[in-house]
Amino acid sequence: MARIKTRTAKDGTARYTAEVRLKGYPAQTATFKRKTDASKWITSTESAIREGRHFKTTAAKKHTVADMIDRYLSGANLTKVQDEHTGLHLRRWKDEVGYLILADLNVDVITQVKDKLLNEDVRGKSRSPTTVLRYMASLSAVLTTAVKDWAWLEDSPMKNTTKPKAVRGRVRFLSDDERERLLNACKESSNKQLYMCVILAISTGMRQAELFGLKWPDVDLYNGFLILHETKNGERRRVPLSGQGLELLREHGKVRRLDTDLLFPGIKDPLKPIDLQTPWETARKRAQITEFTWHDLRHCTASYLAMNGAAMPEIAEVLGHKTMQMVKRYAHLSDGHISNVVASMNEKIFGGV
Repeated sequence: MARIKTRTAKDGTARYTAEVRLKGYPAQTATFKRKTDASKWITSTESAIREGRHFKTTAAKKHTVADMIDRYLSGANLTKVQDEHTGLHLRRWKDEVGYLILADLNVDVITQVKDKLLNEDVRGKSRSPTTVLRYMASLSAVLTTAVKDWAWLEDSPMKNTTKPKAVRGRVRFLSDDERERLLNACKESSNKQLYMCVILAISTGMRQAELFGLKWPDVDLYNGFLILHETKNGERRRVPLSGQGLELLREHGKVRRLDTDLLFPGIKDPLKPIDLQTPWETARKRAQITEFTWHDLRHCTASYLAMNGAAMPEIAEVLGHKTMQMVKRYAHLSDGHISNVVASMNEKIFGGV
């Protein structure tokens, strides 16, 4: 027998207490903010009891997946950039299986969500295995914390879950002709910020969120550098400015808006960063640039640095990477550049023979 009781909490919102009573077993209860979650919990709990999976550790029976995720997010101290990824991933896990008690979170449940993520249509194509791996890694970090720090679980079910095979990292960067076409298209765009933002992205290697979130107090136009406080790895980064990017920013600073600290505020809401998705796509199509995203501008930075003799540690410092592994993927060289290096070597060695 199962039932759901409704009550009103102190804040005026509804609470739904689900109760499951099966003959020969102690009664089980759990409270939820949504009735649909309470119904899902009843179905899951009844099945778990009948299959002998329900009665595990007290903490695993007491807390739900949503409880675990909420506690983790409240103490994780994620940066804004990290929250765009980890927070997004965990909110999706919460929507999918948040109603489950931890005792019922197993390999099969995780696999079902994994398969759903892999097969979903995202902007006309399936979500990549690499992206799904990131979703799984975010949940894995929470489960590990629940095991080691809180003793809510005896072990993480993620350990035995088969991971999708990651695809090789993208190595797309613009040729000289493509770069010229794209920059011309950006310069001709009706959006006056697009050209400057693309120039800055290529010349500094900043991520889109880092660039659009820049504030004037963190920019030193006289000495030519800026400070990023919100980065993906959680560490502050000093970014040098020079050349055309610096000159454009100096001109931009002469006509800055006074109702916001953002360098690139939104048109409708100056307290939110600008959204360049539409003008960017328009310029990219006008320039006939295919299979190229805004993030690939970072690939351009790393590749151009490598082609101009920058060492791996130098590239890592510019891009804000802690390890050399990611730099190896970004700092690839074009076939043409390698050919030139080989030709130069042969000329020096055998040129006089």
